[in-house]
Amino acid sequence: MGRRKHFDGKDQPLGLLTKDKLRQALYMFQFVRPYRWSLIIGLVLLFLSSLVFMAFPYLSGLMIDIAQGKSKFEWTLADAGLILLLVLLVQGGISYSRVMLFSRVSELGIADVRKAVFSKLITMPMVFFEKSRTGELVSRLTSDVERLYNAFSITLAEFIRQIIILLSGIVFLALTTPRLALIMLATFPVIVVLAMVFGRFIRRLSRERQKELAQANNIVSEAMQAIQAVKAFTNEWYETLRYGKTIDRVVRVSLRYAHGRALFGVFIITVLFGGLFFIIWEGARMLQHGEITAGQLVSFVSYTAIIGGAIAGLGNFYTELLGAIGATERIREILQAEGEVALKRPSAQPQIQLQGRIAYEQVHFRYPTRPDVEVLKGISFQVEAGQKVALVGPSGAGKSTIVQLLLKFHKPTQGVIRVDGHDIFSIDTTEYRRHIAIVPQEVLLFGGTIRENIQYGRPDATEGEIVEAAKKANAWEFISHFPDGLDTIVGERGVKLSGGQRQRIAIARAILKDPAILLLDEATSSLDAESEKVVQEALNNLMQGRTSIIIAHRLATIREADQIFVIDDGRIVEQGTHESLAQIPNGMYNSLARLQFESV
Repeated sequence: MGRRKHFDGKDQPLGLLTKDKLRQALYMFQFVRPYRWSLIIGLVLLFLSSLVFMAFPYLSGLMIDIAQGKSKFEWTLADAGLILLLVLLVQGGISYSRVMLFSRVSELGIADVRKAVFSKLITMPMVFFEKSRTGELVSRLTSDVERLYNAFSITLAEFIRQIIILLSGIVFLALTTPRLALIMLATFPVIVVLAMVFGRFIRRLSRERQKELAQANNIVSEAMQAIQAVKAFTNEWYETLRYGKTIDRVVRVSLRYAHGRALFGVFIITVLFGGLFFIIWEGARMLQHGEITAGQLVSFVSYTAIIGGAIAGLGNFYTELLGAIGATERIREILQAEGEVALKRPSAQPQIQLQGRIAYEQVHFRYPTRPDVEVLKGISFQVEAGQKVALVGPSGAGKSTIVQLLLKFHKPTQGVIRVDGHDIFSIDTTEYRRHIAIVPQEVLLFGGTIRENIQYGRPDATEGEIVEAAKKANAWEFISHFPDGLDTIVGERGVKLSGGQRQRIAIARAILKDPAILLLDEATSSLDAESEKVVQEALNNLMQGRTSIIIAHRLATIREADQIFVIDDGRIVEQGTHESLAQIPNGMYNSLARLQFESV
């Protein structure tokens, strides 16, 4: 039985194809509706091509009867050959048209599905991404949509085709050789069904083998990616042992798989072929007694083989359709989920104006993924427009959470956050975030050019505005030294640039956005002294005239802050300027300052 995965990572059985599942799966046909005429014409051609295909066994038997002079038609072999050629040409033309029509429906429809899924994903709230694994989400856009594509382009058409072939084949047999048809229907379908059940067992073992092999490959991948850690901790033996155990499991499953394949081979030879030969023997006996002609026997055997293939094909395509329906369920989970923003092209000018006056009023917060841990415990503070404030404190105190709440990545469990007197959750999210920019500790650039990464702050910016932002960020000097200047490719995640260069491009991006509120999350903590000095100058340029909230471990970078809030265990334990906090004898800030400044 097939299985599917929810976003929680748990396997769920697909079960049988029920009316409810089929009804829900039809939801995906909304993406086919614009191309419905192509689908309808394709289905008509599919029906015609299937019927034309069923004429081949009859014509083959007819030619044998003509050669023996026992045909009921006064045709020559040349006549039969010409008819067969015409049928082949008609079949080829119909099949080509059908495939092109189904391809058009599949390609255009699935392209719409991909766009819709990505558009929905990109608008989902942060909690959705925290609960979902990135690989699982990417899988929705790749493997699940690909299964849906196969269902539209191949599986559904072939499933219908096999049904038509099965029914028309039985009708042909009933009309031409009724006695043999009765014997075949009494024995052959049972044998084929048993073969399908046996084959499903073999496929399950095959999947289990692939799963174990994938686990072994994961170990190789992890060990190669973390080879420095492996060698630093002298764990070569441990990794070899871990890989060896996995390979041993692969061998055990593979031997079971080989055992099953061997038994299946015996079954095919003894039962399936035995049943087929019995039917042929009975047909030969009837031929010997003159009850049928040689041509009828050939036609019968051909139809029997085609019907057997159709029965087996129905089982395979049924399983594929179940998998596709499971994939549509996972895709529907995304498409029917509620996004946090409406996907729309932003207006040239912001529709609201914010000055940047911030107030936290008794804010409590627990992460939805960790509801048992209260991260913020009644945080209250105010920041006037244009002020520069800093958040300091030990790791895990709640500093980054305060910033995430201001970005509306999460909603407080209790309390209110206001900007310019408005509850931030009463303001349109897209318009609100247009007034905020962030420079994080680890800058992840997009894999395009420097121009594209700076322009990400404001996509409609002119060349002059991009250059001016780069100059204010102290980035123009190194950009201008590159042979391609702004068109320099930064590489995946900005890997071709140094940490300081990436930070300055992020600052240029923020300058270009011209936000009312600026968030700096450990923006210089990972830089060397020389890079930090240049980046800090760029940050000072960026912070002028803006409300700035700075998260910092290096207290030297926040001496000039208008206010410093010391956070510990989700509470503000001290607040004031650098000078006032440094005067508190046993204060946390005083202790942090002494540790840092005395060690320099």
